[in-house]
Amino acid sequence: MLVHSRGAKWAVWALFLLLFLPLFALPLLVVLGASFATNWSSVLPSGFTTEHYSAATRGEALEALTTSLVTAATASLLALAAGTWAALTADALGRRGRRVLDALFVLPLAVPSVVVGLAVLVAFSQPPMLLNGTRWIVIVAHTVLVTAFAHQSVSAALTRLDPAYEQAAASLGARPSYVLWRVKLPLLLPSLSAAAGLCFALSMGELSATMMLYPPDWTPLPVLIYAATDRGALFTGSAIAVVLMTATLLVLFAVSRVRTQASYR
Repeated sequence: MLVHSRGAKWAVWALFLLLFLPLFALPLLVVLGASFATNWSSVLPSGFTTEHYSAATRGEALEALTTSLVTAATASLLALAAGTWAALTADALGRRGRRVLDALFVLPLAVPSVVVGLAVLVAFSQPPMLLNGTRWIVIVAHTVLVTAFAHQSVSAALTRLDPAYEQAAASLGARPSYVLWRVKLPLLLPSLSAAAGLCFALSMGELSATMMLYPPDWTPLPVLIYAATDRGALFTGSAIAVVLMTATLLVLFAVSRVRTQASYR
């Protein structure tokens, strides 16, 4: 809805701030404040120290951050490949095939992620696909959970793609494989990078399914945050959470730069 009058614009901004500050900004600011706090005897944390970040940036926390980055990057790439393939296949199959594939890939979103974790645990705990107790079962679970977002992003981009580019390339004698790699995929690159960033962010924060699957030598950072807060180390857990948010935002910023450059090509 377009707002033209100055009073209406101020009202919209006031409503935005009224909703944004208490629901989104304030909780994050409290976590940031708690990461530097020494005590919490009132409504807000108080005191100042940087000792919590010493524990949050080395040792077990650093290993957990590396685990989360590797898991999220691998799951994002796998999800992007599977989601893009499914979206391209659905686009070629027509409306009925698109509905079937959309339903299949959106199914993991229709159930709680802990159910997906249980399903992966049951499916990959017996030969010939014995992944239980390895890092790969965590990566598979994250891939299943985020592939739906990659599939939906690429599918939406395909519906907006002008078919004239493909038709022009085909009329000049280009093979279907050449049209796919040199025409369609480059046009989809901004949407692909956006989907990769979304999948990465979701994987970095995934906890429910991970708690059911992770082996002791492959502990992602959200599990470490949960463990820290569960044993009462709230300030250390807040510092680890800030590290997690910072790492995720830096990767998303890098992905957005790639997306911007791809949009100008």
